Parts: sequence; C-alpha cells; structure tokens
Amino acid sequence: MKRIFVAIDRTSKVAFAELHPRATRMIAAEFLRRVLQALPYKVHTVLTDNGVQFTLQAHQWFPGGHRFGRVCREFGVEHRLTKPAHPWTNGQVERLNRPLKEATVLRYHYQTTEQLNEHLQAFLLAYNHAKRLKTLRGLTPHEFVCAQHQQNPAIFTQDRTRPTSP
Repeated sequence: MKRIFVAIDRTSKVAFAELHPRATRMIAAEFLRRVLQALPYKVHTVLTDNGVQFTLQAHQWFPGGHRFGRVCREFGVEHRLTKPAHPWTNGQVERLNRPLKEATVLRYHYQTTEQLNEHLQAFLLAYNHAKRLKTLRGLTPHEFVCAQHQQNPAIFTQDRTRPTSP
C-alpha cells in the first residue's frame, strides 16, 4: 500500500502530491522541503494533522526537535496542528483528496506504482494549470499566482510566472 502526501496552498489553491511507500518523519520533512522550494512566494504557516510524521508525540523527544519542525524553522514557517477529531479544520486537503482519488485509483487499475504516479502528476498539472476555480473567481491556480505576481511582486521570492530557458 502506498501513502500519498498532499499539500495545497490556502490562497492560490496550488496543489502538490507525492506517493511514498511509507509515511515517515523523514519523508514528510522532505516533502515539505520540496513544496516550500517549489512555491515562488514565502509561506507563513503550515497546518497538519497530529500524525507522528508531522509532530512529536507526548512520549517522544528528539535532540533538535522533530524533522518536520526543523524544516519549518529552516524556512521560517510556523507549524500549526489541527485539533484531534476535527477533520474539517484540514478541509482543503480533504476536499482535494476526493477528486484525486476519483481521477486515479477509483477509476483506473495500474500495473505499476510508476503508472499511478505519472497519472497523479498529470492530474495535478491539469488541476494547477487548467482547472478554473470559483474561489479564485474563475482563474486557475497558476493564473491566480501570475495575477498576484503582477499586482504585488514584492511578496514573491522568485518569478515562476514565465517559463525558464533550458
């Protein structure tokens, strides 16, 4: 069984997802690092559930803290946790999980994990660049980011609105 890590930006609705064999502290921290490096603007807060891959449990102690927390500190991001038994506080990811699953594993049978991952990434590419969202006033997540970059370029750490040369 594969685990899927999903991240969605609350403002732009840009989505990321990756398949992994397990949901470990190291995998969660590296996923967060890739998400934060991919976004062209500063992230202020990350909201996660209380899973062991995201936060220390009451009986745990690690020198330097949890790996996920160390990545948050490295990027200057506040890490907040949802309240236990309150799944609606993590609603944007929950809302994205359903169409992700409906477009992939519930619709197709994959011979290999690589096929599933390729289809998952194709879905995310289409979602981020072609799916017009009511919450963004009919813009795609990518169009919204481009519009925000034109309005306020100071909040961006890099210009990913234009394709780069090889």
